[in-house]
Amino acid sequence: MAELGDLLKEQLRAWTFSLVDGSQRRLEKLTAPRNEYGVDPYGLDVDFAVAAAAPFVWLYRKYFRVTLHGLENVPADGRVLLVSNHSGQLPLDAAMIIVALLVEKDPPRVVRALVEKWAATLPFVSAFFARIGQIVGTPENCRRLLAADEALLVFPEGVRGLNKPFSERYRLRPFGHGFMRLALEAGAPIVPVGVVGAEEQAPALFDLKPLARLLSMPAFPVTPTLLPFPLPTRYHIHFGAPLRFAGSPDEEDAETEKKVAEVQAAVQGLLEQGLAERTGIFT
Repeated sequence: MAELGDLLKEQLRAWTFSLVDGSQRRLEKLTAPRNEYGVDPYGLDVDFAVAAAAPFVWLYRKYFRVTLHGLENVPADGRVLLVSNHSGQLPLDAAMIIVALLVEKDPPRVVRALVEKWAATLPFVSAFFARIGQIVGTPENCRRLLAADEALLVFPEGVRGLNKPFSERYRLRPFGHGFMRLALEAGAPIVPVGVVGAEEQAPALFDLKPLARLLSMPAFPVTPTLLPFPLPTRYHIHFGAPLRFAGSPDEEDAETEKKVAEVQAAVQGLLEQGLAERTGIFT
């Protein structure tokens, strides 16, 4: 059984390498962050992650046909917070950002997306997320990862952004303040990210709240395809110039809110730029 699993992993790794020219050369440089015991404390397995990336790389290249803008704004190393809008009912926008930093950045960067606590309660999801490097977004997890000079992917809109109705597409929900206090504490730059295309991948007609409560989910959107099956919209991911902020993580809420508003305005500006530049939803 173990041999069958190893064979499948190798086949998936080969599929990943075949999808992007030069990806094998870049991905072979990928190493897991390690603590003093020589292991990743959150369970990341690089070989597993590269193999598991295969279907997401296919989505990235063949289905959503992602185009990148400003990738050079993401630091090659050191602690950083990537702060993005969130949409599309399923967190495929997160997956596409993570894949972009894996297969386009040279050397590649492992990005830790912060997931909601409820996601880790789903069967098999917690172990899978750990092995591909994603973690529950508790403040303590974030502090440790930033102290280790890692890259965190944050969606300050939370599930409110992910499950917004189609009528409110590309209108950012108010950002939470937690990411800013973490950035101030760690002295980490913030790279704003605007994802254009995900809003149209699964337009939400309405939220079936009773079923969401029954399934212990934050929302259960109903789309034209009944379930949030994504349409082949074209993704455009814009990375803005890094923003740096000075101040205390314990400062008054009013001061933190001004800084958060600056980041939200930067993300909104990237969205407006992306919407103005694209020629169509599917092109």
